[in-house]
Amino acid sequence: MSKKIIIGITGSVAAFKSIQLISDLVKQGYQIEVMMSESATRFVTPVCIQSLTKRKVYVDTFDDENPAIITHVDIVKDADLFMVVPASAHTIAKLAYGMADNMLTSAFLAATCPKLIAPAMNVHMYENPITQKNMQLLKETGVVFVEPISGLLACGDTGNGKLADEDTLLEMIDYMLAPKTLSGKNILISAGPTQESLDPVRFITNHSSGKMGYALAKAAFQLGANVTLVSGPTHLKKPHGVNVIDVISANDMYHQIIQRVKEYDYMIMSAAVGDYACNEIADEKIKKHTDTLTLELHKNKDILLEIGKRRLASQVICGFAMETSHLIENAQMKLQKKNCDMIVANHLKTDGAGFQGDTNVVSILTQQEITDYQKMSKQELAYIILNQMKKLEEEKC
Repeated sequence: MSKKIIIGITGSVAAFKSIQLISDLVKQGYQIEVMMSESATRFVTPVCIQSLTKRKVYVDTFDDENPAIITHVDIVKDADLFMVVPASAHTIAKLAYGMADNMLTSAFLAATCPKLIAPAMNVHMYENPITQKNMQLLKETGVVFVEPISGLLACGDTGNGKLADEDTLLEMIDYMLAPKTLSGKNILISAGPTQESLDPVRFITNHSSGKMGYALAKAAFQLGANVTLVSGPTHLKKPHGVNVIDVISANDMYHQIIQRVKEYDYMIMSAAVGDYACNEIADEKIKKHTDTLTLELHKNKDILLEIGKRRLASQVICGFAMETSHLIENAQMKLQKKNCDMIVANHLKTDGAGFQGDTNVVSILTQQEITDYQKMSKQELAYIILNQMKKLEEEKC
């Protein structure tokens, strides 16, 4: 059965942005019920919303079609999530003090499902201590907020108050609906390539996009974990709710990770770390005076090997392997040599696997078994990896 989401729209200029969000959620198969404050109908018409949801939009508390049903109580009984987007300062104040004077606020008060609020308003209204106090009151009852972003507002002011972008809203909806199987777990993930400078304008790197590591960070956050992502240079958007530490070189990544080895329950090393770095980095751009150029390189420190030496017995360590030949044999050696619990072996030469893409084809090796997986999205694979790590942790207990 599809998840049921109640969406409340309030009188904010950003109300029009809820239309695209509702459209996308309907396309994803969610059952959407919409409630609007009277002032919200000045910005967006109920007819517009109804054309998307194919359901009645509720505005008036007393507009009950069936006298045997109290709509604002009945409609939220089987809801999986109640989201107010956008939420005005006025509605936030009413919700904070339990004022049920319209359909939206009455239903919100009656709902027992998880609740999510995305504010949108003038920067001075948002930063006013009264609004902040009202938000804090709601947070203390378990309501989760999607904080607004800074930008040019409809009123002409610039600052916090702009409705969070749709990608963030969708991520938070996924977060609210996901089972919190990793609640309280501390997880460190490495992602992306590293860059080793030759001179001020050139560097050695690899083709890693960082997509697998970022998918893991997103999935771990949605499952309730406290996530730190140590990321080499990528063009990817930082995952919402994740502590991101940006690094450049393999040495930078080594120091950021090794100093934190014993702080985490799970450590997932998905970064494509450069094996070698230049002995000397030129102060000026290297000019092409000759037909050939010889570089003297030294081996970088092996992060996964060092983690394996320093790890706690209770920790679950996952490494990644990518080879152009003898993949499983090399992954098995890596599993033993680096004292890991698990290795994800990437089938680089298989269609749909490897760098840059949104899918992957892997085998997962543990000390007990090898499991092959067909092509799937990196996001789907992220959940499989995390679930496998949880299983390995439980076996340690």
